[in-house]
Amino acid sequence: PYAGPVESKNEAAMSELVPEPRQKPVVPMKPMGINASLLGYIGIDTIIEQMRKKTMKTGFDFNIMVVGQSGLGKSTLVNTLFKSQVSRKSSGWNREEKIPKTVEIKAIGHVIEEGGVKMKLTVIDTPGFGDQINNENCWEPIEKYINEQYEKFLKEEVNIARKKRIPDTRVHCCLYFISPTGHSLRPLDLEFMKHLSKVVNIIPVIAKADTMTLEEKTEFKQRVRKELEVNGIEFYPQKEFDEDLEDKTENDKIRQESMPFAVVGSDKEYQVNGKRVLGRKTPWGIIEVENLNHCEFALLRDFVIRTHLQDLKEVTHNIHYETYRAKRLNGSGGLPPMTVKTEENHESNL
Repeated sequence: PYAGPVESKNEAAMSELVPEPRQKPVVPMKPMGINASLLGYIGIDTIIEQMRKKTMKTGFDFNIMVVGQSGLGKSTLVNTLFKSQVSRKSSGWNREEKIPKTVEIKAIGHVIEEGGVKMKLTVIDTPGFGDQINNENCWEPIEKYINEQYEKFLKEEVNIARKKRIPDTRVHCCLYFISPTGHSLRPLDLEFMKHLSKVVNIIPVIAKADTMTLEEKTEFKQRVRKELEVNGIEFYPQKEFDEDLEDKTENDKIRQESMPFAVVGSDKEYQVNGKRVLGRKTPWGIIEVENLNHCEFALLRDFVIRTHLQDLKEVTHNIHYETYRAKRLNGSGGLPPMTVKTEENHESNL
């Protein structure tokens, strides 16, 4: 008795399942390979030139910090790096100046021009670091200074009326000078790098490497790398920020072979085989600063300026500053507390 209704239900279900014949949609033709000879020259390759012209007009900012005990040649090395008198000592430093009781931070700005490219260079010196009997927490003023620059940038960013180009005072690179003891890193070195590697790009440098033999230098470099690894200290270029295989291969080589750079700095010139070279005169000959057989200064300069300068700036902006920004905005419910000055500006805008 139920056969009829079941059949009718099946038929209804079948009729629902079988769709009505529809017209096939017109499939667009696959795009043919663009034939340059057919279309002629478009001019896409001029985009690079357009970008170059624009950035050449605005110029570049680069802020480099030098940290380490007195007498390790920090000022000399920075002068050698940029081939000009850019350090604190060469900008009216008084030789009778006493060692500061606490870490003082001094920033000196310069404009360097080369081949039409203008760079606003700021050298941030930290006199007094590691020079006291008790160096407990002596990295705190440095960490405070770095965070203050992030705060300054953040306040400009969250303003209603923002500047077209926010002045960038953020520290892009911190050269940390290690004393050439030949033994191991001091607890102060480890504590500093442990705290600061989270907020800034640290590049470890063995200062005055001409005080060590080649064997001592190689051994000391390996020991420093091992100690940094054991203590979980990430220096620049950090492994997790390598974007592609090419970057990873190049940076792995730098991390495993070059770091920390064993350098010698000098802003004095000497005549060697008919050529004028930057060097240090010793009783047994002249140590040529830019000669790779003598020291790794040329490697450091190429690394900081010729290959990784833009990346140092990008990591500062995209990683360190973003971390600070996220923490800051989360902690204060979205916006940093407004200062009296900002409120006055806001009222005047209204």
